Amino acid sequence: MAQITAALVKELRESTGAGMMDCKAALNETNGDIEAAVDWLRKKGLSKAAKKSGRVAAEGLVAAIVEDGVGVVVEVNSETDFVARNDDFQKLVGNIAKVALETGAANAEDLAGKAYPGGGTVADAITSGIATIGENLTLRRVAPLKVEGAVNRYVHTQIVDGLGKIAVIVALESKGDKEVLSTLARQIAMHVASANPLALDASGLDPATVEREKALLAEKNAGKPANVLEKIIDSGLKTYYKEVLLLDQVSNHPDHAGKTITQTLKEHEGKAGAPITLKGFVRYALGEGIEKETSDFAAEVAAAAKG
Repeated sequence: MAQITAALVKELRESTGAGMMDCKAALNETNGDIEAAVDWLRKKGLSKAAKKSGRVAAEGLVAAIVEDGVGVVVEVNSETDFVARNDDFQKLVGNIAKVALETGAANAEDLAGKAYPGGGTVADAITSGIATIGENLTLRRVAPLKVEGAVNRYVHTQIVDGLGKIAVIVALESKGDKEVLSTLARQIAMHVASANPLALDASGLDPATVEREKALLAEKNAGKPANVLEKIIDSGLKTYYKEVLLLDQVSNHPDHAGKTITQTLKEHEGKAGAPITLKGFVRYALGEGIEKETSDFAAEVAAAAKG
């Protein structure tokens, strides 16, 4: 039997919104398996969240930069949050984002080998930053978007221009009015930052995610006739898609209240003077999916005092 710690209960509670005792019961039932506990809570109707997002456990900054139909999002991690407010670190992340935009680097490994302003490579600049700042720094990921139309960004909890805790870029393909497209792309990016869609449409979902959702629906409705169960699963998937697919989500931007993103795009085609296709989006939340060691500060101080 796995040990159900307070930290484990807290993690499950933060990711689901369920009560503390319910989270503890779920973890006991699933032998401490977080993902299984999320499913257990959902089957019992106790979880307030329809999906589990990655736990934000790393520090540093994410950056978004756009220019002439090209956009890029970059994440650079540090050990502590203090570093995010360090001028040298902010300059490093900003420069890395510019290199990514100018070179079209496809991934972190590719970007690390690109030339950095002032000499050396991006990897060299990070190594130098480690020595200067005094913390381990990591170039974690990068994602570019390029389109014939407009790309715009939104950065949430922005510390300086283009750098913050959540960064989003959205690409709209169109031959329409660039100003209309740019404004719309930013509004959709703001929606993405808040709603955190899993994919643009059903084709972009991981098949394993869909199968997991089907299994949950089947288990919740076990015992019903096969033909009834099939309809329940089909209806449940349609509801799930409205929650997690960007084009099916109802916009949370006040200018598009009550309209889905698909309807919003269609509505703006008249304003732009041409058809509009949402070609892609990228959303980076700082540290999502990275486990971070937690420590008992009081215990550390007590141990230091003893020895």
